[in-house]
Amino acid sequence: QVQLVESGGGLVQPGGSLRLSCAASGSISTMPTMAWYRQAPGKQRELVARITSGGSTNYADSVKGRFTISKDNAKNTGYLQMNSLKPEDTAVYYCNAAVWVGPRLADSWGQGTQVAVSS
Repeated sequence: QVQLVESGGGLVQPGGSLRLSCAASGSISTMPTMAWYRQAPGKQRELVARITSGGSTNYADSVKGRFTISKDNAKNTGYLQMNSLKPEDTAVYYCNAAVWVGPRLADSWGQGTQVAVSS
């Protein structure tokens, strides 16, 4: 099973930026999708952004124009660049990838990284 390890979270002031990284133990070029989800206290986990193997992206309306998802196949790493951060972006951010397990696709999740936006 592919392991995903997130990093880059922390405390930032409103309007600031952070870049999250998701390092995979296997080749991400074979993964149909990589995504970032987040879960705030008392709320359900929600999709933030997704990128396909071909590079197509989609974003939650709440982060469009502020967040950018990308990946580097050579480094087997995905990224989430977060700009103009708001207090409501505070959450644990999880990396997700669709991975092939034999003939089937399965979800792989990282352990999460905390992002806190506060003055």
